[in-house]
Amino acid sequence: MIIRKSASELELMRTAGRITARALRMVGEAVAPGVTTAELDRLAEQVIRSAGAVPAFKGYHDFPATICASLNEQVVHGIPGPTVLREGDILSVDVGAIVDGYYGDSAMTFPVGEVAPDATALMDATRRALEAGIAACIPGMRLYDISAAIQRVAEEPGYGVVREYVGHGIGRAMHEEPQVPNFGPAGKGPTLAAGMVFAIEPMVNAGAPGVRALDDGWTVVTADGSLSAHFEHTVAVTESGPLVLTLE
Repeated sequence: MIIRKSASELELMRTAGRITARALRMVGEAVAPGVTTAELDRLAEQVIRSAGAVPAFKGYHDFPATICASLNEQVVHGIPGPTVLREGDILSVDVGAIVDGYYGDSAMTFPVGEVAPDATALMDATRRALEAGIAACIPGMRLYDISAAIQRVAEEPGYGVVREYVGHGIGRAMHEEPQVPNFGPAGKGPTLAAGMVFAIEPMVNAGAPGVRALDDGWTVVTADGSLSAHFEHTVAVTESGPLVLTLE
């Protein structure tokens, strides 16, 4: 069952979303050659806690950090640590915050210094795929209209859309029903209605869509070693159109 949120619940999620967005922005501003992912993690936690919120990821299924920091061929769930960012890397940062029991969740892929044109093109396409998915969050549309919009934009340049990891409903739990795939046939799935809230998050590989998990039990990488990008917003369906909750 898809849980529809009241106006007061959406306001709490908007607060959580703003804090999430602030943490992500400040981490992005700190991304530079020579910085470690552990330093970025500490910054995100400080921003979230100083705003009176709780990091959503830290301790979730025993995840050890505030952010997921996924570098280059890492798709999602990278664990921050002593890894030093280098010129030309791309870094996907996923972060969430909890306010009064309600979640915000957002992700962005950042260039580290000057990056190759193919990396820029991948990031741009993934961002546009997210925007296409958000645009489909309209009452009366179907859930897989979001999925089809994402897939169309991401695959047009020849990229691979990850199948194993998808978006999700969000609210008083980080992961609620339904799953929101980044692929699928338009016109299928539940009908969208005002008050539904989704974490929409295309994960797009420069090569094939296949992935594999590393031995740390968290980090997911592309099976072929190609670059991967990840963008995400928490989005509410409203009568007046999509409302992105994870914006400052």
